[in-house]
Amino acid sequence: MGRLFAIEIIYRGIFQKTLATRIQRAIVLAAHNEGKVGISFGRYGDSPERNGIPAKGFAIVATDPTTLEEGMAKYEPKEVDITICVDDTLCKGVESWAWYGLQPVNRLLKPGGTLIVTSRETPETIIAMTHRKETPYNLSIIKGTVSFSGLWVYKDDHTDVRILGTVARILPDLFSLKSVQKAIVSEWKSELKAISAANAYERATSITVKPNQGNPEVPYKFDLPKWHEMRDGISIPSIPAGHKMDDPKNHTEGGFQPDRNPTFLKFSTRTMRPVVNFDTCIKCTLCWLQCPDSCFDVTPEGLYDANMKACCGCGVCEAVCPVKNCVTMVNEAEFKDNSSQWESWRQDKDGYKVWLEEKIKNPAERSHGFRYRGQYEEQIPEMLEIASGK
Repeated sequence: MGRLFAIEIIYRGIFQKTLATRIQRAIVLAAHNEGKVGISFGRYGDSPERNGIPAKGFAIVATDPTTLEEGMAKYEPKEVDITICVDDTLCKGVESWAWYGLQPVNRLLKPGGTLIVTSRETPETIIAMTHRKETPYNLSIIKGTVSFSGLWVYKDDHTDVRILGTVARILPDLFSLKSVQKAIVSEWKSELKAISAANAYERATSITVKPNQGNPEVPYKFDLPKWHEMRDGISIPSIPAGHKMDDPKNHTEGGFQPDRNPTFLKFSTRTMRPVVNFDTCIKCTLCWLQCPDSCFDVTPEGLYDANMKACCGCGVCEAVCPVKNCVTMVNEAEFKDNSSQWESWRQDKDGYKVWLEEKIKNPAERSHGFRYRGQYEEQIPEMLEIASGK
């Protein structure tokens, strides 16, 4: 048997599907230029991949057809040489299918494999977000903004070729820079993109992450029922209607908190989360009514608290709120847990005000989806400047 290479691309549903497809296809084409054989394929998320549900694409390459057939016999690779994460907030964990629970982003990495992340964050920040792994692995950060596009458009900001150049540097046994540049020019007829790949190749660095580094928490998980444990007939247990909320300060009961799916927790879909200023809320009900995932809990005094285990970060609440800065979308990397904002506010209003001002002082630009014609063309120059190394 020859050598088998496996690379996974973890991305945000519909917003980055084309980006992931281009990367995994180009990896195989670059390997073809060196006489290797390969295949690329994707794995859908939910419905499929709506609202940025995490999803995966794979590129499987081998030195000979027999080895490739052996690799293709698996539903997906059990371990990979490189994991490419094109949104740094996914480093907190990935739930690409509802029956897996939360998976560490580095779960499939071989000992000594490399996690490549596109981010403006420092290695220390990325490592702190990422779950610990029992064996050492490498981390390589490609500096740049997260490349979000919409359902039918593609943001051609050179993220794809910068990743390809980095892969050539990190795993030279897979393909050389020359081979990947040849694939880039053949596919996209762009010498400039080939130059961006070379710039990324020259700048690529990595650090070793040790087993004692990273988030020590154990990701939530659950066991699927065995066939002999399932109920008779075609039925599933329903989700209860819900219950009143308990005020953590005076234990007054009131409002309404719906019960939610206990296993499919949608917070892993978020790149941003809403932060609420309860002091300026006018109780207009718009966030509660318009939320597509019914993630707002009604508090005893009639305020609305976004349940952070159910919130997918779509930003509709921010868009419909009539009060300036009452709801502000903030990058998910700024938070360490999914605790209730309302409970924090009730227990220490002055402390919550300080926390709130710290979180919203530099709110990130809303980047989900295609909002108006020409939006992505306006954003591309910044990424091209980063890619050129200026």
